[in-house]
Amino acid sequence: MAHRIPFPNPPAGAFTFIDLFAGIGGFRIACQNIGGRCVFSSEWDAKAQQTYAYNFGDTPHGDITLEETKQAIPDGFDLLCAGFPCQAFSIAGNRLGFDDTRGTLFFDVAEIIRRKRPRAVFLENVKNLQSHDKGKTFKVIKATLEELGYAVYHNVMSPDKYADIPQNRERIFIVCFDMEQVPHHANFKFPEPVEPTRTIRECIDDTVDDDRYFYTEKMSHFDELKNAIKSYDTIYQWRRVYVRENKSNLCPTLTANMGEGGHNVPLILTRKGIRKLTPKECLNFQGYPQEYMFPEGMANSACYKQAGNSVAVPLIQRVCQQILQVLQ
Repeated sequence: MAHRIPFPNPPAGAFTFIDLFAGIGGFRIACQNIGGRCVFSSEWDAKAQQTYAYNFGDTPHGDITLEETKQAIPDGFDLLCAGFPCQAFSIAGNRLGFDDTRGTLFFDVAEIIRRKRPRAVFLENVKNLQSHDKGKTFKVIKATLEELGYAVYHNVMSPDKYADIPQNRERIFIVCFDMEQVPHHANFKFPEPVEPTRTIRECIDDTVDDDRYFYTEKMSHFDELKNAIKSYDTIYQWRRVYVRENKSNLCPTLTANMGEGGHNVPLILTRKGIRKLTPKECLNFQGYPQEYMFPEGMANSACYKQAGNSVAVPLIQRVCQQILQVLQ
C-alpha cells in the first residue's frame, strides 16, 4: 500500500516558486506553509530525490547545469529559491559581473534569473560566502544580481536567534527583488530576533533504545567519553582527541558528514547511555515538522547527510513571510 504524502502541493497558491538545489525540501515546506505552490524543483543527489518524492509526491528534476533541465522550468513564477553550493570563481577580467560566474553553479542560478525574471529571489549559503576568496566571491554574486536588475538585501542569521530552534547555524540569506516588477522593494526587512523558549530536550527523543546509536566499552575513546559526558542537557562533540562540551545549550551546526563517525559527531547522554543523535533528531534540530519522514530502508549515512545539508525550516519560513509581504 502506498503511504500518504504528508506535504502535497496545493492546487493553487498565494504565490508560485521554484526550488533549486532542493535537497530534501526545506525551502519547499517553508513556502508551502505560507501558501506557496511549487511549480518546479531540481536536485541531483539520487537519495535526496527519493526523500523529497516520499514527502512531496513528486521527484525533482536532476542536474540543473543541463540545458534540458533548464528548459523544463515554466515561465511566470514569483519566487526563485536556491541553497546553492559555494564555489570559487575564476575572475577573468575582474568585471565583477555575470561573465565572471561561468562554470559555477551560481552561474546556472543567474542564467535562470536572466531568462525567467522572477519577481523575487531567495538564496541561502554558508556564512563564509561573505569572506570567501577575500570577499571576491560575494562581490561577484552581488554585482551579477544587480547587473540583472535586482535590488539585493543580505543578512547573516542563525535559527537559535531568529527562529527559536536550538541549533547554532549561521547562514547568509540573500533576498533580491526585480526593481521593475517590485518598485516598493525597499519595504523589505529581514525578520527581527526572537526570544528563545525551546531547549535541546524538545528535539531529543528519550525513547530511543536502538543499539546502533549507542557507544559501548568496545569502542575506542569510550573512557574519555564517559568521563566527559555528564549532563543530560548538553550536546557534546568528539573532536578527534577530546570531548567538546557546547556550553551554549544549543546543538552545534549539523554537518553533512556527521553520519561517517569520527570527528564532530554530536553526542548526548540519555538514561540508557551515551549515543549520537538519530537522523530524525537531526531533522528536529532543523525545525522540520514531525510528519516529515525519511523513506523506509534508507541508509542512515544518507539520512545524516541530507539532514546536515538542509536548512532550518522555520527561519526560511520567517524570511519568506517578509518577502511575501513585499510581493503582495
